[in-house]
Amino acid sequence: MKTTFLKDEPMMTSPQPVQDMHPEPDTAPGAEPCTQAGKQALHRSILGSALGNAVEWFDYGVYGYLTIYMATNFFGSAKGDGGLGVTLTLATLALSFLVRPLGGLILGPLGDRVGRQKVMVLTVTLMTLATGAIGLLPTLDTVGLLAPVLLLVCRLVQGFSAGGEYGGAAVYMAESAPDRRRGFLGSFLEFGTTVGFMLAAIVCTMLIAIVGDGGMEAGWWRLPFLLTIPLGLTALWIRTRLVEAPVFSEASQHKETIKSPLRHVLRNNWRQLLILAGFVVLLNVAFYLILGYMPTYLSGQLGHSTAQGNWMLVAIMALMLVAIPPVGALSDRVGRKPLLLTAAVGYTLLSVPAVMLLGMQNLLLQFLGLAVLGFLLVILVASVSSTLPALFPTAVRYTGFAIAYNFSTAFFAGPSQTVANQLIETTGNQLVPGWYMAIAGVIGLVSVLCMRETAQATLRGEELPGAPGSVGLPKPSYVERNRQDAEAKRASF
Repeated sequence: MKTTFLKDEPMMTSPQPVQDMHPEPDTAPGAEPCTQAGKQALHRSILGSALGNAVEWFDYGVYGYLTIYMATNFFGSAKGDGGLGVTLTLATLALSFLVRPLGGLILGPLGDRVGRQKVMVLTVTLMTLATGAIGLLPTLDTVGLLAPVLLLVCRLVQGFSAGGEYGGAAVYMAESAPDRRRGFLGSFLEFGTTVGFMLAAIVCTMLIAIVGDGGMEAGWWRLPFLLTIPLGLTALWIRTRLVEAPVFSEASQHKETIKSPLRHVLRNNWRQLLILAGFVVLLNVAFYLILGYMPTYLSGQLGHSTAQGNWMLVAIMALMLVAIPPVGALSDRVGRKPLLLTAAVGYTLLSVPAVMLLGMQNLLLQFLGLAVLGFLLVILVASVSSTLPALFPTAVRYTGFAIAYNFSTAFFAGPSQTVANQLIETTGNQLVPGWYMAIAGVIGLVSVLCMRETAQATLRGEELPGAPGSVGLPKPSYVERNRQDAEAKRASF
């Protein structure tokens, strides 16, 4: 059903009315802000979303870079052992992914009922507390088996909050951005993700260089986790000052929200759930194996210098930071699907050759292998924050995103580091990460072909964004059609 929005329609009454705090704007959601206050609100929305996401991925990055030392302190791993102790440490991380669907099931529908901004405040608070607490935990030598149990508890809390964090930040940013620049502005969410990982790499690598392996094992591993506290408090302060996303505010005002978004999305949008889940297999398998597992893989499995491998990743992430916003802007012009298909085909064909280069003793060839994987990852992450929220209508957008994203991450992408490490130990095949990403590339390719083209499409209303006929191979005409439709709807505001 097509909805026409009139300013004199009655506002929705609810226990927590969004519109009481955030009056209806003078311009339609999805339009470029025309006042200085509107521009400032948009900039705060970008910063608040990106910074909170950076906190989440700083934590994952720190855990990945310090896996060897965590294995020693919590699982009694011997120095230089890349086997069971490391696998148990990575398994603790993987178990935290299993509670992400629970977080999605609770926090996603909550975000569709009470608003995106409120849930984003909750998630960044939980993440900060859980990650900071890891830096204060006693070790195996101090309290025995209680140490890994406490570590697991902290990871489970972090996993629960992460179940609502990324989906909430992506949906909020997508619903706050102008339609014509959603790809460019949405890319800053992944810019924040990469900054978080890069900051983790720099902090951990410099700390290792300063205090050495002995100093890290003796207690300096705690410092990066404790740094999450000031980062998280800064993100929390910014998020408490954000207004609600304009698209969601409009839906609330015009009674387009629903009481049971979970039931509705499972009944009416199950195809979109499968499409998003399939794409996330590729997205997060690539993301976790390249930026999360590579430090452990390069040093523990290939025997390369820890510092050398870390600094190579820092260089790759620095190049990614430069490339992410321009690629996001490119997706606004040519469409999301051409870029996503390029990345999916690239991972299918190039992952194994790139991982083969990592095993070479030549530093330039190792860097080339990482660069190939990093370039393909840039294409994915620069487009994902504007693509995935647009798979669902407003009333169930947070719910659908959170459920599909977190179930896919928990059962397919999340365990990828643990599975890859153990498969290498079992089979002796050091190309496992490459084959893993190649298989994920095939799954992602099918999912992208099943998506609609949503570049420049409006996210307003109760219909699925994007032209219905744009499923399949991409065509430039669909982007123009989306732009014209969005302008027509804004004109009727």
